[in-house]
Amino acid sequence: MITIKAQTSGQIANYGSTATSGADANAQLNAVLGPMQEAEAKLTYKKEEFQGSPYTHDLFLPTNLFYKNEDLGLIFYRYNAYNEEIEIKRQNIEGEGIQALGRDKQISIRVNNKPMSFKTFIDDKGLTQNGYLTKLVDGKYSIYKRVDVKFTEGQKSQNSFVPAIPARFSKFTEYYLELEGRNKIEAVDLSNRKLIKLLPDEEKAKFKAYLKENNIKIRNEEDLTSIVNFLNNEFHTAS
Repeated sequence: MITIKAQTSGQIANYGSTATSGADANAQLNAVLGPMQEAEAKLTYKKEEFQGSPYTHDLFLPTNLFYKNEDLGLIFYRYNAYNEEIEIKRQNIEGEGIQALGRDKQISIRVNNKPMSFKTFIDDKGLTQNGYLTKLVDGKYSIYKRVDVKFTEGQKSQNSFVPAIPARFSKFTEYYLELEGRNKIEAVDLSNRKLIKLLPDEEKAKFKAYLKENNIKIRNEEDLTSIVNFLNNEFHTAS
């Protein structure tokens, strides 16, 4: 299902957390699931007419659904990163209806055992956005990962010498840093300079020295999470 991406309004639905078992638990699950967007009415391209995918994975994968800290049970999901929408099935069988999670910040699923939920964050252009982030590191310094998909319109061939360019979905990965007490999540590049810039002044000297002594340069996700884990361990030791 492909739809034109809408601007996220930032309005978050509220759901009570009163489910305990049986019918109550099933009622709460119904509360956090909603109807899919009217995707079929907005289709512009058939699947064979574009390259790439709006999904991080096309198949529905198993995960557990949480409201706050309450486990509501097993569901199957796939993430439409283009629409910023988590699509849900209760059973992974053909013909099972597809629903979508409400954009409530208290709702989360697990992706590779990491919590994924709806957040407000500041992108690399300084703009406040709403979308789904996966928390990779938790602590005084928390790291989030965002997978974004952008759509590029195709171009028709102008003549026999210039081939047509198909429409395509392109996938991008972004990272975000949250510092305890700052109450904001900010974009961070995979670079030493950008991470240092976001740290409190009293942490910068220690961090620079650690990077220099160990000849560390942040180039990928593993480097970033390792460094942030180091910062969290230093903070824990100091406290």
